[in-house]
Amino acid sequence: MSNPRNGDTKPPCLPRNGLVKIPTQPNGLGSASITKGTPAMKNRLCQPSSVPAILSPALAHRSDLPIPSLASPLSLAALASVSSPPGASLVGLNASEGSEQPSPERLPGSPSERQLAVDEKILNRLFWYFSACEKCVLAQVCKAWRRVLYQPKFWVGLTPVLHTKELYNILPGGEKEFVSLQGFAVRGFDGFCLVGVSDLDICEFIDNYPLSKKGVKSMSLKRSTITDAGLEVMLEQMQGVVRLELSGCNDFTEAGLWSSLNARITALSVSDCINVADDAIAAISQLLPNLTELNLQAYHVTDTALAYFTAKQGYTTHTLRLNSCWEITNHGVVNMVHSLPNLSVLSLSGCSKVTDDGVELVAENLRKLRSLDLSWCPRITDMALEYIACDLHKLEELVLDRCVRITDTGLSYLSTMSSLRSLYLRWCCQVQDFGLKHLLGMSSLRLLSLAGCPLLTTTGLSGLVQLQELEELELTNCPGATPELFKYFSQHLPCCMVIE
Repeated sequence: MSNPRNGDTKPPCLPRNGLVKIPTQPNGLGSASITKGTPAMKNRLCQPSSVPAILSPALAHRSDLPIPSLASPLSLAALASVSSPPGASLVGLNASEGSEQPSPERLPGSPSERQLAVDEKILNRLFWYFSACEKCVLAQVCKAWRRVLYQPKFWVGLTPVLHTKELYNILPGGEKEFVSLQGFAVRGFDGFCLVGVSDLDICEFIDNYPLSKKGVKSMSLKRSTITDAGLEVMLEQMQGVVRLELSGCNDFTEAGLWSSLNARITALSVSDCINVADDAIAAISQLLPNLTELNLQAYHVTDTALAYFTAKQGYTTHTLRLNSCWEITNHGVVNMVHSLPNLSVLSLSGCSKVTDDGVELVAENLRKLRSLDLSWCPRITDMALEYIACDLHKLEELVLDRCVRITDTGLSYLSTMSSLRSLYLRWCCQVQDFGLKHLLGMSSLRLLSLAGCPLLTTTGLSGLVQLQELEELELTNCPGATPELFKYFSQHLPCCMVIE
């Protein structure tokens, strides 16, 4: 991908939450979107697309080929002398649907140019350099391009997001017809996110998606009205589902979880569901012996729930995220560290009752931790950072966003951590220039976020050029980050992406 610093014009950045919006299409499915799992890809989507200078000997030596630029899907469409449609739906339509698409034989130009434009070896390498949204556009150029782009390898890790209204076509008589999902099946999507769906919508999805019974591995339901019956049918029919997410679903109950959860599930996320409390955690602990990852945002879960996990889960569970579990205290942390001693990823974000003593328990008992999130924990102080630095020698990521009592002294403790690669200090309002000096010797740091730190000055921030191995630096809403400073960073940190 090209570096955005090479030009003065900054490209419009796609949302950093990973959602890619597809332009509206006449078939009513144009608002479908996709979400990408990895932060690296999210960053990649925020940069302008480009292709390497030499993709193959055929391209390298064809100076007569009319390729003014290969920086966008539109210029690639120009290569085939075909106007790209104004938008492309993620939903896979047949080549005969929508606007007419020419075959390779009908492309203008000499035979060698036409052959080069549809050479599958070249296209297979070329299309890797475009975002998912751009691939959707390119797939509309011609049948040959669609045939190449609809290979599952180009869509690995992407999750289609479908809202209720996008699942149906309105017929002339007013009846609703469930859309064809064949295009998704061709591309081999094994995960879906359905928004606002009901029990009936889920049943229709199962009946109409060819891979639903065993080919779908991950299902996410958001802001949906699924009931206990719908949840039970979904997990009974979709035998391949091993990753399940329920977000903002308020119509299922804890009894529904008892009757629905299957031992094959290895990753479960439950957030903003008002009926989830301690009994739900009891169901999870007893019914999911192979659980490796649990993400939980529940306002009514108490310390008692964290003692329910079995010895089996203590061996297999490596990721636990307790986000905004307001009732969790240090007593819950005690239960957690004894029940789940093999955690490598832990988030206590928004657990506002956890104090330094709770962090000490974590540091002393969870020595395998590689990622720790203590954001929005207002009772955490510099003492907690001392515990972390002393005991968590394998820690690679530490998130301290909105820990308002962290000071420069705490950063001095962190400076001894040779394994730390990512450090988030967003809106830590007491961090000053002197604290940054402690970080300058951390050669392992690859990502540093100082967004919203009000006391940092231009002088203090300029010293960060000593971190020559830094790959990403976030200075959003940082008063000391001036245009002159960003220019200075572009000259002295050429390999670092600086987020303004």
